[in-house]
Amino acid sequence: MKLKLVRHLWGVDGTQGYSHYLPRWREVGYEVVEASLRLSPNRPALLRLLKEDGLQWVPQVFSRDFVPGGTVREHLDSLQKQIEECLVHQPIFFNAHSGSDTWSLAQAEDFYGAVLELERRLGVAIAHETHRLRYFGNPWTTRLILERFPALKLTCDFSHWVCVAERLLPDCGEIIQLAAQHCHHLHARVGYEEGPQVSDPRAPEWAGHLAAHEAWWNQIWKIQKQRGVATSTLTPEFGPAPYLHLLPFTQAPVANLADICDWMAIRERDNFLSRH
Repeated sequence: MKLKLVRHLWGVDGTQGYSHYLPRWREVGYEVVEASLRLSPNRPALLRLLKEDGLQWVPQVFSRDFVPGGTVREHLDSLQKQIEECLVHQPIFFNAHSGSDTWSLAQAEDFYGAVLELERRLGVAIAHETHRLRYFGNPWTTRLILERFPALKLTCDFSHWVCVAERLLPDCGEIIQLAAQHCHHLHARVGYEEGPQVSDPRAPEWAGHLAAHEAWWNQIWKIQKQRGVATSTLTPEFGPAPYLHLLPFTQAPVANLADICDWMAIRERDNFLSRH
């Protein structure tokens, strides 16, 4: 099994294009970019990055954008429209913020059943992120849908669950195992009990949180290998403020975001290679 590193464009200033980032990205080993076409500040530059610079693409799509609530039909129509806008640019799969945390189980079943039909019709995988605001924003509602739909794919970002549950999920072993069995894509960010992103994963005070997340990621890789997955993908998805911690008054960032992302990418690539 191979690991592909994915560079997200969240917090990357693309207003003047992306060519000046490429030497560093290639040195780290990124082969894919993850970004929203709709939210791109410079769509022509993003498309050049895909067509001329040889990077593959994972589009981010957001059902009903970031507006809380909404009907199943509103979320389906929004998701389908965004996906169809991207298909001509040959995405390798979609990462979807999907559904609503306000829904009943019956609404979620209607939605995810319909999205699986859409996925089969289009022939491109749709991985649903375990993200706050969404139906998969906590372990327990996620479990109900995964048990109902064995074919459903996840983007596993357990940092959100740690934040929502206010613990390192010591009582969620079976749910983590189930999510790992459905994992199509991995967001390697370290969360803590009061937030989805630690100040700096390199700092010794976060060693326990880093170890917990890495144990989950290793579990995912082990299961993917058992399933015969040829290529696993990982995005070191540390983000800008307010995810990135800032000093009061000055609003200076406590760490360099690009350095954190690259450190995590290299660390997990080496971790993966040592095990697989």
